[in-house]
Amino acid sequence: MDRAQKKRVVEELGQIFENSGVVVVAHYAGLTVAEMQDLRARMREAGGSVRVAKNRLAKIALEGKPNAGLADFLTGMTVLIYSEDPVAAAKVAEAFAKDNKKLEIVGGAMGETILDRDGVKAVSEMPSREELIAQIAGMIGAPAANIAGAIGAPASNIASILTTIEERAEAA
Repeated sequence: MDRAQKKRVVEELGQIFENSGVVVVAHYAGLTVAEMQDLRARMREAGGSVRVAKNRLAKIALEGKPNAGLADFLTGMTVLIYSEDPVAAAKVAEAFAKDNKKLEIVGGAMGETILDRDGVKAVSEMPSREELIAQIAGMIGAPAANIAGAIGAPASNIASILTTIEERAEAA
């Protein structure tokens, strides 16, 4: 890799560290090509990416960035798993690591916050952006449904009272 290629890689990695909602750093020693392709495919589905980079170049890219503390995790055979969605990369990495013990999650960063192993696990348990949107939409729609039910309730109560009166009149 010549100097120009290294400079380009450092710029790309810098963009990853600046623009990603979450970056997960993991060791991947022992993963087969097929397993790595499976991880990449899962990340693509979730809207994220996987990047293997030289630790030295990644450390250079982290210099001066708010999440520069990630450099402490860059030892050995590391892979960067990242996404714009602040939860997607952590969810996919945790699920993949659960299925495949060769992927060892070391830590990560969410914005300026450096996450240890437990921090990445906690982020992975948070609802994703789509799940949050669905919950909010449900909460917004619930009061309208309650109002409609309350408006319709008196009419239904009157109907049941009239039915009861009618049944008593027929029985007498």
